[in-house]
Amino acid sequence: MRRIGHSQRFPFARRRASTRGSLGSGVLALLLAAAGLVLTLPLPLVNAPALPHATLLVLGAAQYNGRPSPAFRQRLDRALALYRAGGVRHIVVSGGVGTGDRYSEGAVGRLYLARRGIPLTLLSAEIRSRNTLENLQNSRALLGTSAGLEAVTLVTDEAHAPRALALARAAGLNADVSSIPLGAGQWRYRLREKLALLAYSVLGVRSGG
Repeated sequence: MRRIGHSQRFPFARRRASTRGSLGSGVLALLLAAAGLVLTLPLPLVNAPALPHATLLVLGAAQYNGRPSPAFRQRLDRALALYRAGGVRHIVVSGGVGTGDRYSEGAVGRLYLARRGIPLTLLSAEIRSRNTLENLQNSRALLGTSAGLEAVTLVTDEAHAPRALALARAAGLNADVSSIPLGAGQWRYRLREKLALLAYSVLGVRSGG
């Protein structure tokens, strides 16, 4: 007696599996093409102010056992240069404790600037935030005066600047941004920021990584 194989008994199942595989490959190819297209698009240009506001808000980046990462150090050094140029009266460094870390970005950044000559009385640290939106929201209390919120100059890198500025203004801050150029490469970070800015543009303020 001739035995009938599974594929002969259930030809439609084989066709459905083949169709699902083709669809999956097609979706993956489409996503890769979209990511490639986004990567080629330039980030919006953010014009640097001729003079910063009297209050700076340094948006945190990684720190390693109490030492700022190279990216974080660049932001802190920009804040230091703006302070030394004159006119800056208050610097807030914002950033919480990352998973597995012992120190907050805010405290590490404040100490870095203090060791380079900025009086501690001019420095504040926000130490609870875990993303850009929280940086901005949690720093509001440190930016206030009896007359209301101070105008603020954000300090971050050029890839992060457009989204950070958009989030700041959506959060009600009178803000501009002083951004640090990125070196060659870092395409993953640039792509992440482009996708995050696109998501913000479509969805509005939901979260801010």
